Amino acid sequence: MTFLKGCEMALLLGYDVGSSSIKATIIDAGSGKVIASATSPEKEMPITAKRPGWAEQAPAMWWQHVVNATAKLRSECGSKTKDIKAIGISYQMHGLVAVDKNGDVLRPAIIWCDSRAVEIGNKAAQAIGTRRCLRNLLNLPGNFTASKLAWVKANEPGIYKKIYKVMLPGDYIAYVMTGQIYTTPSGLSEAILWDYTRQDLARFVLDHYGIDPGLIPDLIPTFGIQGELTSEAARQLGVPAGTPVAYRAGDQPNNAFSLGVLEPGQVAATAGTSGVVYGITDQQRFDPRSRVNTFVHVNHRPDRPRYGVLLCLNGAGILNSWVKHQVCTGLEYDQMDALAAQISPGCGGLVVLPYGNGAERTLDNRLVGGVIANLNFNIHTKAHIARAAQEGVIFALKYGLEIMQKHAGVKVNTVRAGHANMFLSPVFATAFATATGATVELYNTDGSQGAARAAGVGAGIYRNLKQAFAALTCTRRIRPEKKAFDAYQQAYNAWVNQLGLQLGSAQ
Repeated sequence: MTFLKGCEMALLLGYDVGSSSIKATIIDAGSGKVIASATSPEKEMPITAKRPGWAEQAPAMWWQHVVNATAKLRSECGSKTKDIKAIGISYQMHGLVAVDKNGDVLRPAIIWCDSRAVEIGNKAAQAIGTRRCLRNLLNLPGNFTASKLAWVKANEPGIYKKIYKVMLPGDYIAYVMTGQIYTTPSGLSEAILWDYTRQDLARFVLDHYGIDPGLIPDLIPTFGIQGELTSEAARQLGVPAGTPVAYRAGDQPNNAFSLGVLEPGQVAATAGTSGVVYGITDQQRFDPRSRVNTFVHVNHRPDRPRYGVLLCLNGAGILNSWVKHQVCTGLEYDQMDALAAQISPGCGGLVVLPYGNGAERTLDNRLVGGVIANLNFNIHTKAHIARAAQEGVIFALKYGLEIMQKHAGVKVNTVRAGHANMFLSPVFATAFATATGATVELYNTDGSQGAARAAGVGAGIYRNLKQAFAALTCTRRIRPEKKAFDAYQQAYNAWVNQLGLQLGSAQ
């Protein structure tokens, strides 16, 4: 079925630039169907941790896997890449890429789960004033991109002096594609550099850190022509030179867009490397402790505000990956899920705290560490660990959801998620629905598909959002299992008790 007259040959290319892998998808704008999809690398990209709590990646590695994933697309769909009319980019949030006047990267990117700037952000909040931060930023400076840049200024002054521009990861990929350096209001908000009262760059944060505002790229809209593919980028990608980059957004706002989550009361979730719940509101609400964070959503307008309240758990899919490689060696994820399905909720008292991937915002940016508690050698097996890990992720998200509901005004009745990552697991999806009390709707989409559809909006190929989402369908709906409510509540209470013990010992 074609719903866009004359667009049968218009293809849209979307990239999802994560910290684990790069996924690329080509969508036929006319039918809305996926033409080809590819991921690179096959295994997770490495994250370098020179010190505990640090996390770095080379931006050149991201680009190389963008090239590799695109090559896979070409092998799948051949000469059809000549019909690509627009490119969209989704990217891992909160990272810091610094380049010199030649556009050369000065140091490895400090990525989203890096914790080195926590104390810098804490001191900034005290110096600027918590009230002003929350009023103007809807967040505390925390461990976000602005604070990471301040860390470079304080600890690597030689590098800092050479910086021409700083970018978020998606800004960098767009720069390599187009040769132009820009960012977006949504991007500045995730860097905690967006002043909600002025609807502009938060210069007072830069003034506090002593950072030159000239290091921050100029602004462009989230949707719209943001540059055109250079001849060199076109040569590497095998996509026509001049193809417009028409959209960029952080992975969680983009994930929400992918699922059609754009209006107040709608909620999106994902459980990839990190676990996220992202709820839309039109109110400038915030958590006083900044444990959940409010950002500018992709469809925000000053006259029609849309904000995304984000709950992030660093250790979600990465915990599941750790269990796969360290505990369930030789098993695939579906086999692990089959084992987990054999175990009852609560896992015989076994509790897993999924906090082994850096400082956690819902825990006031504290480094708590991952925990496997109450292990009984006479009872527990790898099946118990496989299930307890999933429940640990779910309970950590439920813990954050309670903060979102109480302080940020987010209502959670139905949660939309892509049928991907941990939501591929029937055990995880059912346990999430039952533990949170929310109906889960799974959709046939992912971040790269969302970026492709958004590129169609930005390039004017779609006349409206309704056309962009015409092919989006719900593949499965999971309602809470009423008979299991009590078991999950008891297990959650035990989990919260263990978290309290861990937080007490970490003080």
